[in-house]
Parts: sequence; structure tokens; C-alpha cells
Amino acid sequence: MRRFLIVLLTLFTAANTLTAREVYILNNSWRHFFKDDNSSDDARFVSLPHTWNTDALSERGSLRQTTAYYRRTLFVPQQWQGKRLFLRFGGVMNCADVFVNGAHVGNHLGGRTAFAFEITDKVYYGSENTLLVEVSNAYRSDILPTSSEQNHYGGIYRDVELIITGKTTVSPLYYGTQGVIVTPTKVTTESVEGNIGISLLGKKDQSCEVTVDIVSPDGYVAVTKSVKAKIDGKMLSVPFTVGNPELWSTYRPSLYRVDVMVGADTVSVNTGFRDLQITPERLLTINNKPVQVRGVNLCHDNIYSGNALTESDYRADIETICNMGANAIRSVEGPHDQILYDICDREGILAWVDSPLSQSPFLSDIAYYNSAAFESNGKQQLKEIILQNIHHPSISMWGVFSLLRGRSSELMAYIKSLNSLAKSLDPSRPTVACSDQDGNINFITDLIVWQQSIGWDKGDVADLDVWQAALRSSWSHLRQGVCYGAGGTKGHYSEELVNRNSSQHRIPESWQTRFHEGYMSHIDNTLFWGVWLNTMFDFGAVRHPGGFRNSGLVGFDHTGAKDCYYLYRTLWNKKSHTLHIVGRNREVRRDNRQVIKVYCSQGVPTLTINGDSVVMHNRSQGIFVTDSLTLDGFNSVIATTPTLRDSTTFTIGNYLKRK
Repeated sequence: MRRFLIVLLTLFTAANTLTAREVYILNNSWRHFFKDDNSSDDARFVSLPHTWNTDALSERGSLRQTTAYYRRTLFVPQQWQGKRLFLRFGGVMNCADVFVNGAHVGNHLGGRTAFAFEITDKVYYGSENTLLVEVSNAYRSDILPTSSEQNHYGGIYRDVELIITGKTTVSPLYYGTQGVIVTPTKVTTESVEGNIGISLLGKKDQSCEVTVDIVSPDGYVAVTKSVKAKIDGKMLSVPFTVGNPELWSTYRPSLYRVDVMVGADTVSVNTGFRDLQITPERLLTINNKPVQVRGVNLCHDNIYSGNALTESDYRADIETICNMGANAIRSVEGPHDQILYDICDREGILAWVDSPLSQSPFLSDIAYYNSAAFESNGKQQLKEIILQNIHHPSISMWGVFSLLRGRSSELMAYIKSLNSLAKSLDPSRPTVACSDQDGNINFITDLIVWQQSIGWDKGDVADLDVWQAALRSSWSHLRQGVCYGAGGTKGHYSEELVNRNSSQHRIPESWQTRFHEGYMSHIDNTLFWGVWLNTMFDFGAVRHPGGFRNSGLVGFDHTGAKDCYYLYRTLWNKKSHTLHIVGRNREVRRDNRQVIKVYCSQGVPTLTINGDSVVMHNRSQGIFVTDSLTLDGFNSVIATTPTLRDSTTFTIGNYLKRK
């Protein structure tokens, strides 16, 4: 019997070295407390994703920038001895130090990228272990961004995973990736050529067999390759060719799965293959077919969750964006969770992912420090951003910088080094920058996007014609897009266009509406490969009056759409029609003289006011207005098309005073 048990134990041990990896989500049973708390005995139980900055989500809230701790216990079974254990963090804002049983296992600087540490030799097997994470969201001159108007909500705001593997494994430590980097080098309708980079961990100079399968969208294995690899600390490169590929596009988002097997350890990533170009005529093409980019800037929070966003939050946001008719998102100041780009991959939505080298509109901010620590952190974060997201076909460009005001030789050299780094890591995608300055800074990246505010804090919207004429005559060789936006508080209206100061809290929604209408009527789409709206949603910004930035087409709750949202839905959504009475939430009006405006994509709408038909005139594409009307008292307005109906009621203010 004893001999039989020994044989069983031997077989179990042999099989144990070849077991597949196990991944456990460690989101529950954390205790949270601040560094300046008198005792950790009063630590609060929290679940991840979590932020401690819930006060910043309320009206005129404050953002607590401090150091806090997250602690939990972890039981490690005795059976895991002989395996490798890793902790992987999806995102910690913005500095993290991780301890296991009091031993420091690693530090990470940067709030919007993932990272992992091995804890194999720090745990006690067959007993409880203590995990402690020190987190700080304070601004530092060695962590980008050093200038931002977005709230940096402190906390472990994405998932934490425990990964258990065999001794020889695909490494979870390679810049926070899964250890598999899929890089196409040539994409045509006949074939796709590329390389699969694989980071391996194991005993040095040990040999192992690595098998790669590329599974097609229909579930069949299109490519299978096996190679003998020597573990020497270098990246293993496996070339591949896929014949007759199903290419990814916005209208047919076909996805392949790449499986990498080392023994029984398997890592899988989804990817897609497409050829993306910007032509000299300023057209973005995917597989040689032009795509007019209609994009929105997407920040990193909502009023309910702060930055601790869930999959359901991302799905709801994408549904709102697609319903408007946009086909692209820009992740401002850094990447969102991988979940968002997984959705974009499946839905055929394009994405631009920024680096954190950006500058806020506050003139006192310093966006660039000429120090080794600052420059090293920027390069580290850019590597993590690109390598962690490189397999997403929806991501079409890498942002290098945004709205920088400096022009020093040191800054220019640094931008060039970041651009070169991005091109070396991923030659298949163009680099892009967002700029509101003149000069040589605009000639570094492959693409440039001009962020404009003509007609808001300077000049008139009609001046766009002069600016665009200058671009066409002098800068038409640039592959350029345009970005614009303005603030507006939902439900707040004013007919007077005065004192349009961006620091105001209660900027009328009607001002924002007029601004966007003006841009849509003046923008020359043949001059730009894409139009980007700044921003899709209002976002938390305690540095602004009121505690948030109201430049979104939708409110901070991500559900209350403003009038300009329906303007773009009218012009951009080609799948379903739009009918919207502008200012429909304006229940009390001051003046007897009124003009009713309607956005409509289904011909000329029929309008009745208090039961009487009123003629509507087509002012511009999708925008219909009445002549000036004299109204009094309570008024009922109904707009209809053959399939749609919208209505509102309002009362004239003078009538209320007389009553």
C-alpha cells in the first residue's frame, strides 16, 4: 500500500509540473485605510475595483490626494509548492508598492497600465499570507502626467489577479502583458505575415517546446507551429503566415485567436489583421477602403464610480457612442481597461490611445520636467501602453503628446525619442499628436490633430473658413485631423452669447449647441482625415468650478444627453432616424418672441404649436427652424415624421409674472 501511494504521489508530482495555469480574481475581502489613520483596526472592508475619492464625485467635491493602504489575507495551499505565483494589477492610481508578508516585492509608477510581480519565494505554503499594497495618487514630478484637468482618483481601481503556473511558463512579467506580442508586418487580402513574440520564464539555459496555434474566426486552426526554445532571457520570435485571411474591418470585425502552449501552460490572446494607411489625400483607409473618422474624446470616469469602471459601464458608454453615430474613441491621457478595447474589437470601433505626456489648460502647470526620472517614466509607460494593447485591431494609432505649450530643445528631443520608440515597438500603426500650437512640434508624429476653439474664447465660428484656407494653402501636406468642443450645463439656457469663460460653472447648454452647430456647418471634411469631439461625457475635474468639466455631449451621469448629442446623431447615425426638439427641457422662457428649432434626419418634420401647424425651414443639413413666433402662457409643441414623434411644453415667464 505504501509503495502504491508513493507511485501515486510521483505521478501527481510529474503531472503537477505540467498543469495548466490557474487564474483567480482577488477583488474581494480587502481592507482599506489611510496612512494618516491612527490605527488600521478601523480599516474599511472594500471590494475592487475601488477608489477612495467618492467625495470628488459630488457637487463641488474635493479630491483627496494622499497615501492609503489595501490589505487582505491569502491562503496558499501546500499543493502549490513547486509552482510559480504572480500578482497582476490591472491599474493602480498612480503609484503602487506591493508587499507580501512584510517583504517588498515591487513598485510601479503610472496609473493607467497593468503590472505584475512574482511572489513565489515570498509566500508561506499551507497557511495564510498577508498582501499589502501602498497606493498614492499625489502628483509627482517623476510620474506622468504631471499636468491634468482630469481627477486622478486614488485606489486599486481595476482587477487584481493571482496567476499560478508551472516552473516553465509564458511570462506575466513582460511589461504587464500576457507575455505574447502579436505583430503583423505585412497584411494583404492574400496573406498576413508577422511575428509572435513570446516571453518565457524557467530555469536558465533550459530547453522547452513551444507550440503556437492561430485559430481563425470560424474556429479552425489556420496555422500551427512548434519550435524548440532555449530560455536565455531573450524574447522568442515565431514568424507566421496566414493564407487567405479574414481581415478585420469596421463593418466586418473578424478576430483570430492566438494560443501559445509551453507544456500544459496555455496563454491565449485575440487579435485581428488589417492594413491601415493614411493616404496623401488625407483619407484613413482600412484594407484600401476609406473610412471617415467620426471620433469622440473619452475620459476615465463617471459620477457613480469615479475611475473604478466595470464592464457594464464600458458597454453602456459604447452603446451611447454608437447610437450617436460615432465610429472612433480617443482614450485621453492613457489607456482604458482592456475590456473597452475588447468591445471595440468586436464592434468594429476605432481607437486612438494617448500617452500621458499632456498639458492641462491651467497655465501654472508644468507638463515636462527635464529630468532622467521623468523621461524614463514616460518611456516606461509608453512601452506598457503599446505592448499591452498591441494585439487590438481596433486601436489604429498611438498618441505621443497632447496640447504641449513648450518648445525647448530638450522637450523637442524628448518628443522625438518617444515617437521613435513607438515606431520601433509597433511599425504597423501611425503615431499622432493633438496640438493647439504652431511650429516644428507639429511635424514629428505621422498624424496631427488640431484642437480648435475658434468662436469660443476667440473670434467667431465663421473664422474657421479663414483658418482652413490657410491650412489648405500652406499646410495641406500634413496628414491632419481636427478636434473641438465647448462647455454647456444641461438644462441651463441663455440667449445672450457673452462672457464665455471656460472657468464658469454654469455655462448655458444653448451656447454649447450654437458652437457645435457652427462647427458642423463650417468644417471642411475634405481637409481632415477625422473629426474628434471634445468630449463625449462630462468628467470629474475638481480644479474646475462645480467639480467637473461640462464639455461633454452627455452629462457626468453618462445618461443625460444634451442637445448637441442629437445634432450629431442626426448627421452621423445612418442606421436609424433622429427627431429632437432643441431646448426641450427649457420649461420656462422669458421672451414672447420664440424660434423653435428641430433636428431631423427624416425629411422636413411636421410641427404643431398648441394644435396649430407651423411652417419649418431647412436652415442647414438636419436643422429646421420656424419663423419668429409670438407666444404667451402655456405652450405645447409636437414634432412628427412618418415614424417618429417628439414633444415638449413650456411657459412664457411674463405670463407667470402676470398671474
